[in-house]
Amino acid sequence: MNQTFSMTTRASIIEYGMGFDDVYTDTPFKDPNWVLLRYKKNTKAFAWTYEKDGYICVNVKVDPEWKDMWRTTYKSVIPGYHQNKNHWNTIILDGSIPDNDIRRMIGESYDLIVNGKKK
Repeated sequence: MNQTFSMTTRASIIEYGMGFDDVYTDTPFKDPNWVLLRYKKNTKAFAWTYEKDGYICVNVKVDPEWKDMWRTTYKSVIPGYHQNKNHWNTIILDGSIPDNDIRRMIGESYDLIVNGKKK
């Protein structure tokens, strides 16, 4: 089965992320390469978008119990670039990860930022 991978641009990530409740974009580093999606009620970021090595990347918060599952499933999911490697993954948008899994990782990141980890 041939799948189409459309979640390969910053615009597609931002458009998807803006569909969650109470979200806004931010460029806190005064560097247009870094565009973050934040939750309004606590200002925490759940998706950090940037270009690196010719690809758009997205850093997403991850439950430490699941970080390795994503990293072993996809070569394009690596420990979070410039962030805590136990709590963040970087998704390299190279077209190798199905859209539904990218959306799932972003959604899980949003949930962690909004709700915190519940044990």
